[in-house]
Amino acid sequence: MDRTSPLGAFLKARRARLSPDDVGLPRYGDRRRVPGLRREEVALLAGVSAGYYTRLEQGRQANASPEVLDALARALHLSPAERDHLYDLSSTTGHRPAVSGDDERVSADLRTLLTTMAAHVPALVVGRRNDVLAWNRTGHALLAPHLDFAAPDDPGGRPNLSRLVFLDAPTRALHRDWPAKARAVVGNLRILTARNPGDTHLAALIAELTARSAEFRSMWDAHTVAPCGRDVHTLAHPAVGELTVTQQTFDVPKEPHQSLVTFTAEPGSPSAVALETLKSRGRSVEAPVPYASTP
Repeated sequence: MDRTSPLGAFLKARRARLSPDDVGLPRYGDRRRVPGLRREEVALLAGVSAGYYTRLEQGRQANASPEVLDALARALHLSPAERDHLYDLSSTTGHRPAVSGDDERVSADLRTLLTTMAAHVPALVVGRRNDVLAWNRTGHALLAPHLDFAAPDDPGGRPNLSRLVFLDAPTRALHRDWPAKARAVVGNLRILTARNPGDTHLAALIAELTARSAEFRSMWDAHTVAPCGRDVHTLAHPAVGELTVTQQTFDVPKEPHQSLVTFTAEPGSPSAVALETLKSRGRSVEAPVPYASTP
């Protein structure tokens, strides 16, 4: 019986999306019981024995060498992000120290930057579990005016972007293309869990989303990998109507588990006008705007 193995599950999911035609292998008129490549075909393409690959996929093989991982990445036609994810998963078969529940903190300099940016750019800082560690007034007004602005200051009650997307009704309604946003969130979570395998808080978040959202379960089982970078979202905002924003994510220097997320609109566009209106509201409204979310 196969053991539970994040590496094996990822390899299995990636070979299931390929056909012999995709990789130049003959079919010989065979009828396959399951979609995708067989284990022995992946082994052939990667230049390893079928037994070795089977043990690797079943979690019965120790860490693969970089050469084997590169060969598997080529055989499975992995993207650069998926290749990096493969390396992260392989390293989890060893023993990493467990991540403690210590409070993640935002530096004073970064808080000053957020406040300064508020006049021009909605922004927030997220941590290693997608918790909102801090946001400026404009970022709060854009993404979550129904939440308390001071919520990120409470380590036990911080908004979590992944939880909001799947379990919070106003956040779901905010995104015109919610399925695309949800898939991006899940793809990023896959990366976070591979990089932080000992983080019990992150594991608890995955368990909660799996239990409470059938859509999350389906997307999670697909093993999609999607690093945060640049994306364009159309939002249906309750205060300023529809606007299109470009989201960009930047690593915070000297804080490898923190990211600065910004939102901008095309200059002179109706979205830019809506964003300017929202900036004014963010500066003037101190209390959160109340409307209901899912329990």
